[in-house]
Amino acid sequence: MPPLLAARSRWIALTLLAATQFFLILDTAIVLVALPSIADELSFAPENLSWVTNAYMLTFGGLLLLGGRIADLLGRRRLFMIGLALFAVASLGGALATSAAWLIAARALQGVGAAVVSPAALSLVITLFTDPAERNKALGIWGAVAGMGAAAGSILGGFLTEWFGWEAVLWVNVPIAVIAVALAPRLLPEGRSQVLRRSFDFGGAITVTGGLTVLVYALVDAEQAGWGSSQTLGLLSLAAVLLIAFVTIEARSAQPLVPLRIFRIAALRNANLLTLLTTSAMFTMFFFFTLYSQQVLGYEPIQAGLAQLPVALIFVALATPASKVVTQVGYKVPSVTGLLVMGAGLLWFSRIPADGTYLTDILAPVMLVGIGAVFTVIPLMIAATSQAPASEAGLASGLINTTQQVGGALGIAVLGALASSVTANAVADGTATPQAMTDGFSTGLVGAAGIAWGAALLAVLLFTRRRGDPSPMTVVETSESAEKDFSREPVAV
Repeated sequence: MPPLLAARSRWIALTLLAATQFFLILDTAIVLVALPSIADELSFAPENLSWVTNAYMLTFGGLLLLGGRIADLLGRRRLFMIGLALFAVASLGGALATSAAWLIAARALQGVGAAVVSPAALSLVITLFTDPAERNKALGIWGAVAGMGAAAGSILGGFLTEWFGWEAVLWVNVPIAVIAVALAPRLLPEGRSQVLRRSFDFGGAITVTGGLTVLVYALVDAEQAGWGSSQTLGLLSLAAVLLIAFVTIEARSAQPLVPLRIFRIAALRNANLLTLLTTSAMFTMFFFFTLYSQQVLGYEPIQAGLAQLPVALIFVALATPASKVVTQVGYKVPSVTGLLVMGAGLLWFSRIPADGTYLTDILAPVMLVGIGAVFTVIPLMIAATSQAPASEAGLASGLINTTQQVGGALGIAVLGALASSVTANAVADGTATPQAMTDGFSTGLVGAAGIAWGAALLAVLLFTRRRGDPSPMTVVETSESAEKDFSREPVAV
């Protein structure tokens, strides 16, 4: 198949890639509402139940950079298919699990597959769409589908668990993956980077994968182990040592896993930093929303999932307009505006009462957060990927995906611990449990609003021009011209 497909074929390929990403993101949340059923059937210890979700997030976040670089070197379509096959096998294994350890191992293997598929899929989108306006539209659709996956996970998980049992939240991945693997050779180009040398940076791969994995593990387990515990402090120190070693190795390597000069691309550098803050606030909102609706208001799993449907619909409705805004005015205006709106929605949501109702206390602020998120996430995704050389599309994709996962883990870990502390103190003072939990969620949401507004201020400073140039750099796919273009210092946007 030729690398540049006809217009219709490109959009059909985008449908396949976006649908795949939808299920990868969905799998982060789909098991949440099934956790009580899983705990009962597999006899999970309460302190281990969170690892049904954490095991997936741990390997997904820790291996994304490695997956993106391998896709660049060995072929994006090939890695897309291999990762999906692994994801399907792991899903099948999880659905057949008869013990807690078996299920956790299967979820970890799912994360490995997702870490291979996700950057390969996004880099294929980038290489398929070379026209700036078309690429922005395609990335807008990609961002909308990813946002829908985050919101739809609870909805689909609730229905599947109630109708078919918890195993269905894993079974559902198998036919989707099989169909995608079968269609990939017909719809997708190989998308391999045309470099003359294909050496592999094992030192960089080991240190960055180990550093990110240890960092994510430390964050997701900090609430249970204690933020000041020797385990948490030791793991954070180990992560820092590994990541410093990674930077040192990359600076000296002739063929690095992550060429540090990629961070000369101002839009990419700034977008990744802002995405880290954005996702830490946004993922925390979904986390608190799920807990508040079920543990305080007493919603059933299906009700809690359906309560998030408006957010998914907002992503569908506004994705294309958001990408058009980026094409017209650049990154700065929509991202700053989106972060301010998102922060306002989070602050409004923080006023939830213990006896709240959906229509009066939840719907409007959550929709405001969703609107702000669309006009933040999509410009930042475009900024993070559109100016990278085509030979490094997988790397740029892996970077932004990694940033999203680490940002989400960081936000939930830090703000979740803050909320738990407030709740514990309130209970100790004699406050009724529903009110104490609400106080904790409110405090965490105020913190999330502060992060969003801080990110808005940072975006004002980092995106120095009002009309940034969101178009991709022109890169000829030869090692010589790619290297020459990649070494340029791009204009800050």
